[in-house]
Amino acid sequence: MSYKILLFDLDDTLLDFSVHEIDSLKKLFHQHGYIFSDELFRIYDSVNKRLWSDYENGDVQLDEVLNSRFSETLLKMGKIVDGTEWENQYRELLGNGYQLIDGALELCQSLSISHRLFVITNGITKTQIKRLKQSGLYGFFEDIFDSQSVGFQKPSKEFFDYVMGHIKDFNVSEALIIGDSLNTDIKGGLLSGIDTCWINRKSQKCSEEIKSTYTITSLSELFNICGPK
Repeated sequence: MSYKILLFDLDDTLLDFSVHEIDSLKKLFHQHGYIFSDELFRIYDSVNKRLWSDYENGDVQLDEVLNSRFSETLLKMGKIVDGTEWENQYRELLGNGYQLIDGALELCQSLSISHRLFVITNGITKTQIKRLKQSGLYGFFEDIFDSQSVGFQKPSKEFFDYVMGHIKDFNVSEALIIGDSLNTDIKGGLLSGIDTCWINRKSQKCSEEIKSTYTITSLSELFNICGPK
């Protein structure tokens, strides 16, 4: 298959969100006088994942996810805090750093010569653009589609309909979605009829319901699928 349009997820696909997330959380909790222990992260992670899952299912709005995840986390510890204030501080910390996935810069630099590259992310507009610029990846992408600006989130068909409708000369047979999440990136591709490439770095179990067109374990393998012709 000859792909010309590559739709890249961002976090944990091109940028190592997990590493930067922990660093930002440690700094945030330290600012408020808390030691960011493994137990505290477990509580936060549970609350955060539930809220994002509800958002991706269309059950809550994005603002509710962002402005309540810290207040809900601290409430489980018997503390009452201003969730919006904590979120704004966290967002500032999160936007002030990045960690590239191995090979991401070289991959985008090379593929941008022969392909049209786009970002598709459920992240926040200002934060994601800032991180892309800091990482050196920003200039390789023709456009960036984030759920905050689009008004819908992956994996909804509405998100991908918006993307397809806002890319000039889009041809579904020439497009490929590349991402690390079966439930957002790959499922979104299935719902919208776009081929997918699942980056399965952690040897996750494959899904019988959500099947990707391709599965790779590192970014370098993407050259075998859509490298420069």
